[in-house]
Amino acid sequence: SSLQRSIKQSSLPSQSKERLTMNKAAIFSEAATVAQVEFRVRCETLGHGEEVVLVRSDDPNLVSVIPLYTSPSSFPWYKVLTSRAIALPSENVLNNEGAPRELKYFSYRYAIFRGGIFHRWEQPGDGPTFLQGSDDDASMEGDNDPRVVVSTAQAGQVVVYHEVPLRLLHDRELYVVQDVLGVLGGHPDIEHIREPSEPTMKTADKLLNKSDRGGSSGQFRQVGSQSSMKSSTSGKHVGFAPTPPPFHPKGTGVKKQPVHLNSTDGLVVVSAFLPVVLHRSDDGDWSADWDYEMLLSMQTHLRVTRVGIVKWRGWHGNRGSDGSPEGGVPHEEREKVEACLRPFNCVPVWVDPVLFGEMYNGFCKGVLWPVLHNVTSVYKSRPEASGPGFDKVVPEDDGFSEYSMDDVGQGMIHGDGGREAQLWTSYNAVNRLFAEVVVQCFNEGDLVWIHGFHLLILPSYLSRRIPMAKVGLFLHTPFPSSEIFRTIWCREDLLRGMLNADQVGFHLFEYARHFLTCCRRLLGLNYGMIPDTAGGHTLAIDTNGRHVAVTSIHAGIEPSVLNQILQHSVTLEKANSIRNQFHGRVVFCAIDRLESLKGIPLKLLGLERFLSRCPEWVGKIVLIQVGISAFERGDDYAKTKREVVETVNRLNQTWPGTVHFQECAESEMRLQQRMALLRAADVALVTPIRDGLNLIPLEFTIAHQDALTELGKRDGRKRGICILSEFSSCTRVMRGALHINPWKVSEIATAFHSALVISEDERMRRIKCALEFVTRVTTQRWALAVMLDLKGVHKDVNPNNNTGAGLGLGYRRLGMDTGFTALDVDGVIKSYRNARSRLILLDYGGTIVSNDNLDNLMRFQQVKQIKAPSMPTPNMINALKALCEDKRNTVIVVSGKEKHSLTNTIGHIPHLGLAAEHGMFISWPNKSKHGSKRRWETLVPDGDRSWRSLAISIMEVYTSRTHGSYIEETEMKVLWQYRDADPEFGHLQAKEIEDHLVNVLRNFPVDILHAGMEEGGYVEVRPTGVNKGVLAMHTIQNFPLIAAASKVDFALVLGDDHCDEPMLSVVRQIGRRVVAAKRAKKGQDPLPDLPATITLVDVSSCDDYISPDLDVFTCTVGKKPSAAASYMHEVAEAQELLESLVKVSTRDQKFYSSADLTSYSSNRDPADSSHMDKGGNSFNTGGLTKSRSLSTMGAAPSGGEVRTEVKISTSLNEYLGLGTIQDGEDDDDEAFFF
Repeated sequence: SSLQRSIKQSSLPSQSKERLTMNKAAIFSEAATVAQVEFRVRCETLGHGEEVVLVRSDDPNLVSVIPLYTSPSSFPWYKVLTSRAIALPSENVLNNEGAPRELKYFSYRYAIFRGGIFHRWEQPGDGPTFLQGSDDDASMEGDNDPRVVVSTAQAGQVVVYHEVPLRLLHDRELYVVQDVLGVLGGHPDIEHIREPSEPTMKTADKLLNKSDRGGSSGQFRQVGSQSSMKSSTSGKHVGFAPTPPPFHPKGTGVKKQPVHLNSTDGLVVVSAFLPVVLHRSDDGDWSADWDYEMLLSMQTHLRVTRVGIVKWRGWHGNRGSDGSPEGGVPHEEREKVEACLRPFNCVPVWVDPVLFGEMYNGFCKGVLWPVLHNVTSVYKSRPEASGPGFDKVVPEDDGFSEYSMDDVGQGMIHGDGGREAQLWTSYNAVNRLFAEVVVQCFNEGDLVWIHGFHLLILPSYLSRRIPMAKVGLFLHTPFPSSEIFRTIWCREDLLRGMLNADQVGFHLFEYARHFLTCCRRLLGLNYGMIPDTAGGHTLAIDTNGRHVAVTSIHAGIEPSVLNQILQHSVTLEKANSIRNQFHGRVVFCAIDRLESLKGIPLKLLGLERFLSRCPEWVGKIVLIQVGISAFERGDDYAKTKREVVETVNRLNQTWPGTVHFQECAESEMRLQQRMALLRAADVALVTPIRDGLNLIPLEFTIAHQDALTELGKRDGRKRGICILSEFSSCTRVMRGALHINPWKVSEIATAFHSALVISEDERMRRIKCALEFVTRVTTQRWALAVMLDLKGVHKDVNPNNNTGAGLGLGYRRLGMDTGFTALDVDGVIKSYRNARSRLILLDYGGTIVSNDNLDNLMRFQQVKQIKAPSMPTPNMINALKALCEDKRNTVIVVSGKEKHSLTNTIGHIPHLGLAAEHGMFISWPNKSKHGSKRRWETLVPDGDRSWRSLAISIMEVYTSRTHGSYIEETEMKVLWQYRDADPEFGHLQAKEIEDHLVNVLRNFPVDILHAGMEEGGYVEVRPTGVNKGVLAMHTIQNFPLIAAASKVDFALVLGDDHCDEPMLSVVRQIGRRVVAAKRAKKGQDPLPDLPATITLVDVSSCDDYISPDLDVFTCTVGKKPSAAASYMHEVAEAQELLESLVKVSTRDQKFYSSADLTSYSSNRDPADSSHMDKGGNSFNTGGLTKSRSLSTMGAAPSGGEVRTEVKISTSLNEYLGLGTIQDGEDDDDEAFFF
């Protein structure tokens, strides 16, 4: 075929190929050096459906091609997903001029595939037009070019390769090689990225030291040595949350480079409402305009698709005499609306108005809104959505109403039953509908930006459908403290939904800090600063191996849009009308929604106190208070309105004309009307008691920016000053405003006076200071900053590394190390069947029995011996017994429990090895026929134990000071448990006790381990050099003494938590060492580096006890980041695996070859009935010998016996001499086919 001819033409000359085969293994096995190279190629002319792959010069049959990929942001550059390991020759080879060229250069070229099938090799015409026909192309056609190879398949055919000089590469360094497809002249561009030259190797007894992995929550200190004594004198580092490990592991080749947004980047903006205003003519024609009132109406150079609800009459679901006469956009006209919105790149989400009303007015405004604003009360009456006639639901008296009884179950935010459950269901349903539309609009490579508290769980639904998408979530409301947020029943679901995003944004760090604290206290997660792709650091939360970036960037406004509105004649006329109406007075204005959070009554009380104490200003000032109806707030709106009206009437009775109050709908106070009022006012008041994004101070500053000009100074008005509450988000950026505490009425009164008597110089300075932020941070600049952070988030698109787990709203994304996959059970069984000396190491809790440590109460009860520990199931016990009966198996259960606990639960199983307290005490398997009493030995010498009393006395002091903490004592170790204590205070106390123990126990041979809350929350003191990793190496080194063979050729290790990580890490590295030796012997490329989460350990001391054919399987129970190479989901899967191994062990005893059965049938004694099957038929295996090969089947019997002639059978049954097979006799066979 043409493909085969192309491959033959690309083959290396036979002489070079033979020379390479002979020398490569020896040369590259000598030098255990390897460089990591990331290949990139610029492809300008690839057609639709074409792919590009890299082919090595020594792979003419295209067996190991390397595909390259691109994305909308990186096109036309294609690159490999992971860096490739290239073995480096020794210095002698590089300096030897006579050495073959293929040993000094890495040669390759690119092939074009179509539909996964080879199409052609790269050609000079594939390059850019300005490079075609250059001198470099001409130089390639001569015989003097050392890179030109004459093919033996066809004389005169030249093949030119790209080459990387290996002399330019160094051991354990990372390089980026950049080519241009079709340009074969000259060497490629090689960029060197500095990486550590050599990893630090630890001994196994230091495996619990995690400090070199980036400051994980678990910390280890060894005392009793001079080095440790020196380290213990260093200053203490105390923090509320430990720094998580670095996001980018060593050796991954993540290049630090700036992030840019260009026109090829796609963005899907998701918000509750689309930023458009719809109009419908009498003829039924629809039109739309941008709603500049909304923050997301900004224009950008990106390819933006906006998704949201269309606001049309009746969208809230309130219909009838008191509500809207319509129910949203009619079904028959939705296609017209979609066509109308298409030019705006807006895609509507069609939701039933009643459902959306329950979600928006019921759950969002009635449940989430008060909680997010730090408001909760068990006596709060139930808000109900209503229309203009809402006053009818207000109780006549101020006593108890139907919904304000002394029952916490009645309040909307205090339970998940009844009406509240229905609203929560509506919230979920609407989020699912949004997810469906977003998935339809999403293109690979797009960024997804979600806005508002209405869609907090939307990231959970999107992460299932489009896990490759980078999802950002931005909240425009405050975020409450953990003490408030924990009062909502669905708190975990909301937090997990937010954490399924890749970035969570807030306007202020204060809100971000509350979010971080909630994740810390309610979910037990850590947070800290991690490196980003731009070379800086990003605040992030560590969750399930992922890092969720947390940003705090305050939004701005668009001065250009506001300036156009200010220059409009309608705006100027309205502003002049207001000034003429209150001529000669200083105009104070305030625009607030009629709800208690806006603090309108407090503002009026401040004005009342000011006029009482400064009567000279009576008649000289006026307050224009605009109240926007907030029907969705229920009785809170009615109560606030009634209180405001009463206060306004009282003030006007005392000082007539002082307050001008006007209530209007939100549609009547749009941006144009608002800018006219702000332009007419001299001072603006924004005094909420708790508020999120409020742009009125910024708009007011733009309205009076001309006050700094000479023309603006001539009007004689003391204008441009804003009185701003310190509880509003913009108070951190509007430094020129007068900041007040709205709860302190005297401060409000003082602010009124300060705004009236302010000096001209101070007024100019304050306006200039406020204007600096408003003009610098626009809406587009804010959005650009957030989008750059989102695009810069590192997200692994490999589904094996970025995977999901959990059901429903408990679904979460997991970040795994490269190569971390589900356990290959078939591979384990196949290797197990072929092995003759097997080592099986099993954890106890969480692996062969359910983990008691996950429940804090159960853990405490077991420590205090109030409750007995869990027992393995009978099936698990039987599986362990059957495995131990096989003489080729060495099975050891390694646990953190004490000796007596293990002995009581599984100590009765014959030939089972036990290791208690993480390996400190070992009971080796007893292979004798007659069982004997268990004998225990220690992993390290059991020396002076006087340190225990000192450690306990120190721990008792901290126990009395830390509520929820207790002491756990075992024969070998002492633990101070603080898992039930307050997370922050417990961590601080743990750091203190850790430092105290280090100083006191410095002369004792003990290790001090501090495990964070995610690892159980404890400080442990144990003898030096005791962990499961040391035990694993100790077991292998003693394998000839405890097993029937001298070397291990099969190892299976199962664990589930952080205590098992040393054992999993050590055994995995032992198996990796064997594989690396095989590859070096065969001249193959070295293995890629292990993930940075695995601490490298010197395991060379086990080399004499492992077989060259060793197969290693390490597995963790539970899908989570681990040092293991694979995972299984639950304990039940571990039991199924062990039972499958049992069937393989017993298969050799029950099943025989046809030759064996023939020999047995001809030699058996019918009278011998020592073995009976279930049917009573005799079955004697005493004289049966298994055949080892087909050659033995025709061999003559020994001892000179003459073999009788046997006729050839016509059927298998006749040959076996077994007669007819009865029904049901082959049922058991099905269980043994895997």
